[in-house]
Amino acid sequence: MRLPLPSQQEVTRLLDAWSGGDEDALAKLIPLVQPELHQLAHHYMSRERIGHTLQTTELLDEAYLRLVGDPKRDWQNRIHFVAAAAQLMRRIMVDHARERRARKRGGDAVKVSLDNAALVTEKRSEELLALDEALEKLAVQDPRKSQIVELRYFGGLTVEETAAFLKLSPRTVKREWRIARAWLYCALSGEGPDET
Repeated sequence: MRLPLPSQQEVTRLLDAWSGGDEDALAKLIPLVQPELHQLAHHYMSRERIGHTLQTTELLDEAYLRLVGDPKRDWQNRIHFVAAAAQLMRRIMVDHARERRARKRGGDAVKVSLDNAALVTEKRSEELLALDEALEKLAVQDPRKSQIVELRYFGGLTVEETAAFLKLSPRTVKREWRIARAWLYCALSGEGPDET
């Protein structure tokens, strides 16, 4: 269930002001975007196994620190900001999984389906790394499809929000989302996807 969104214009105005150096704008912005970012962090963590060492609040806090500490912040609007937060959360989760695997002294990548990558399992860290590796390969072949997966799957954006952010039609987003999921399914199942 998606939360009601604050005024797009208000968030954009505060993002512009914050990007321009107005730290008071950040104090006003955080309460407006916090529920959506918390929902995004919860979305990520709901896919993790019970007892995962990284908690929702920690993921959200780390994303906040990175977003606030980004010297190149030049947010276009709420969707751009949320997309950046989603990308950061994905990176944080992947880094956490890599650290966990390194502590276990290696372990080869695991082949999983895209659907199974979302399930709560003991091998979630390895699955997340396999999905990240496949997504990186897709980004080399077709950056736009990779970005659509990131925004839809990881960022939880709707087709319409993704289309608005990428300046594409919703129909194009739906088509490329379908192709990207098929490509990732093949990559994760070991069937060797064709070029996009």
